[in-house]
Amino acid sequence: MNESTTALIKQFTGCATLAAIGIKLRELKVFQPIQQSVQIAQKTIKDSPADKLYDAFISLLAGAHGLVEINTRLRADGALQRAFGRSRCAEQSVVQDTLNACTAENVQQMEQAMDSIYRQHSQGFEHDYQASFQVLDVDMSGLPCGPKAAFATKGYFAKQRNRRGRQLGRVLASRYGEIVVDRLFDGKTQLTRALQPLLLATEETLQLDEDKRRQTIVRVDAGGGSLGDVNWLLARGYLVHGKDYSGQQAKRLAKSVVDWYADPHQPEREFGWVSETTDAYVRPVKRIAVRCRQQDGKFAYGVLISALSAQHVLTLTGQSLSLLDDPTAVLLAYLRFYDQRGGGVETSFKGDKQGLGIGTRSKKRFAAQQMVMQLGSLAHNVIIWARRWMASPALRQYGILRMVRDVFHISGFLVTDALGQVVQLVLNQAAPLAPALVDPLCVLLARTHVAVNLGQT
Repeated sequence: MNESTTALIKQFTGCATLAAIGIKLRELKVFQPIQQSVQIAQKTIKDSPADKLYDAFISLLAGAHGLVEINTRLRADGALQRAFGRSRCAEQSVVQDTLNACTAENVQQMEQAMDSIYRQHSQGFEHDYQASFQVLDVDMSGLPCGPKAAFATKGYFAKQRNRRGRQLGRVLASRYGEIVVDRLFDGKTQLTRALQPLLLATEETLQLDEDKRRQTIVRVDAGGGSLGDVNWLLARGYLVHGKDYSGQQAKRLAKSVVDWYADPHQPEREFGWVSETTDAYVRPVKRIAVRCRQQDGKFAYGVLISALSAQHVLTLTGQSLSLLDDPTAVLLAYLRFYDQRGGGVETSFKGDKQGLGIGTRSKKRFAAQQMVMQLGSLAHNVIIWARRWMASPALRQYGILRMVRDVFHISGFLVTDALGQVVQLVLNQAAPLAPALVDPLCVLLARTHVAVNLGQT
């Protein structure tokens, strides 16, 4: 019997865990809709335009906060390129040229490809509307940029007066932490103008018919709480839970509260039912006035508008229906459910800015910035899916920043055979998280027949 041996090639990578995710993405063909649909009018010399978009995407997962970092984070790591199915990496300036060559038509193609990817791989699209509500958080976040960038205008940018930039509008499927829709607007656009376009795009992505909209909660802050926007949402069948847009009206409505209740968790906050009736809304809503004592001793007022029943909010906040007869508990449940948006869409913005650097990659051309934004959205969702795929208890509380910084940057070796196929992944045994990830990664890569173990690097 003849015995043959095959030479194995071992390559070091600073992102061995990310390499495992790259192998999984290739198995699932996650990037394929973009490669097939986005047709950028640019010649292929060494790398196709789709390859260069792919390199930009991989660099985001590797922690690049600027596209210039492609050269150091990906181009210098041959093993990571191999794991994602690339035999080489485009130089960063060439990737920048490709993004600058993108047109509005390419952006539309990218959005359609993103919809396809989301429908194929997300939990949000597979949500069981009969079993529970779909919760969608909608919000905006400022992205400062140079004054000469397209659509860079003065607007609201936290703690940056007179700054110019653009606004990122987002719809998040909060139960799953997935971005359903990201859209870019000029700097002066706020949620009052962006809410309806964002929700219409979401309906397309999630394929929300009338029955599904009845089982969908849209949660917004005061920017989406104008009478026109709330009525538009209610007329389309959504359940609305958010703040009233008008601060002056909130102060007036607070005078109609008969009984104020103190928040046991925030002593400076009090709340009560608005007793003044209204027929301004196209469907019945409940209104709760909230007042918070400020440092100068005066109260700041807000009004919460909700189309949810008391049973709904108690269930959504994980409380017993036996509390229905407790007015304080019911009111508090309405407030808590609104407060949870802080751990949803607001946290997603913070995590993406810290972990993926979405606030630091600024392109002068608007279409280029839109393409970069969409790649960032895909990177966010891939990180969320990777956390689910690995199903490790150690990662349950990890956000975007810690996934990129602590999980994806575990060093190790990638072992390939003579044909260039990855056959083994060796994690650095000195990395604190490595022992807990070996078994989850073995399960993740079982169908690709890639062995995962610990070793010294």
